[in-house]
Amino acid sequence: MNKIELLAPAGNLEKAKIALLYGADAVYVGGKSLSLRARASNFSLDDLKNLATFAHQLNKKVYVTTNIIPHDEDLTTLDEFLIGLKEAKVDAIITSSLAIMTRASQLAPQIERHVSTQMSITNSQTIAFYEKLGITRVVLAREVSLAEMALIRKHTKLELEVFIHGGMCASYSGRCVLSNHLTRRDANRGGCAHSCRWNYQLFKGTKKLTTKEQFFNMGSKDLMALCTIPTLINMGINSLKIEGRMKSAYYLATVVRCYRQLIDEYNQYHQIPPDHLENYIEEINKAENRLTSIGFLKGMPTINEQLYDTRTEHPTKEYVAHVLDYDEKTQMALIEERNYFVKGDLVEAFGPTLENTKFYITEMYDYETKEVLDVARHPLQKILIYLPFVVKKDDMIRKVK
Repeated sequence: MNKIELLAPAGNLEKAKIALLYGADAVYVGGKSLSLRARASNFSLDDLKNLATFAHQLNKKVYVTTNIIPHDEDLTTLDEFLIGLKEAKVDAIITSSLAIMTRASQLAPQIERHVSTQMSITNSQTIAFYEKLGITRVVLAREVSLAEMALIRKHTKLELEVFIHGGMCASYSGRCVLSNHLTRRDANRGGCAHSCRWNYQLFKGTKKLTTKEQFFNMGSKDLMALCTIPTLINMGINSLKIEGRMKSAYYLATVVRCYRQLIDEYNQYHQIPPDHLENYIEEINKAENRLTSIGFLKGMPTINEQLYDTRTEHPTKEYVAHVLDYDEKTQMALIEERNYFVKGDLVEAFGPTLENTKFYITEMYDYETKEVLDVARHPLQKILIYLPFVVKKDDMIRKVK
């Protein structure tokens, strides 16, 4: 059976390490330049070196996005950046520019070159062109269906990467200039303002139309492809990609862990029973998701599958704490608060090796003053709580609905 890669995003070093610990085989991150997520924290060359060392110790990989559509001014520091990536020992770059691909092959031939989804690759003949350039992998356009993927797979030996979760684009694989026109932020050079997700008022001439005729937004639902993972594995897809370099560490931990468990179950038993799939869907819904759909994977989406009328990405505030340490003798866990919780709340701990385990908050103390607490209301406050089972650093705690 195909050994498939689970590839996760990360906006900073902490999130990248969490993604790897929670089951990603590789992470993709942005440097300080040439990246489409300019508003993410992004990585200095020292950060990339640190991350590559951490990942390689786990026998995992680091990919760096150089996926903007560059203008001449963007390329002035390209050589310096590529040499820095080589020295940091990253494993691949993801790019949407023939100029960057060519220069990378000259300056850092040991770094794999992956063609970004921004190139809107939807057929095997285009892939054959990139194969002649020595490209290792192609990230298929989000608009490619499972049936089309199967056909492409038959006609190429190059590695194929497919998006399985996260934000979709109202335009064709990111080729949008709506943000440029409305905000002067270039969507294809790292500045997308997500104008497609705004709420709009609809006018006919100078007359504002009624609420019933209101136009809210054109953004698509997020992609969620849990049900297609067995098909993608059997097809011989090489990498399953999660979107979301702007997402929280909790979101990454929840989503990566869920896909990791489903992939491992399928690899072991060669099936996912319907009730298990329902459990995975319930688990992934604990992340801070917008409404989801299957996108283009099963063919051209309908309006109901792909579009939504109101914004729904409100934080759930279920994530309440990050575990920093645990004392087995006292059964006290040192945690860092993320969201409000109180004594008596029913919560569950989970982690890379910890199954969802419910417990009640019965005792908690301020870590510095040892003051007894009934309420935790200060994010990042360090708190000691009684916890009758072992947890590890980087496990997490969330409320139970």
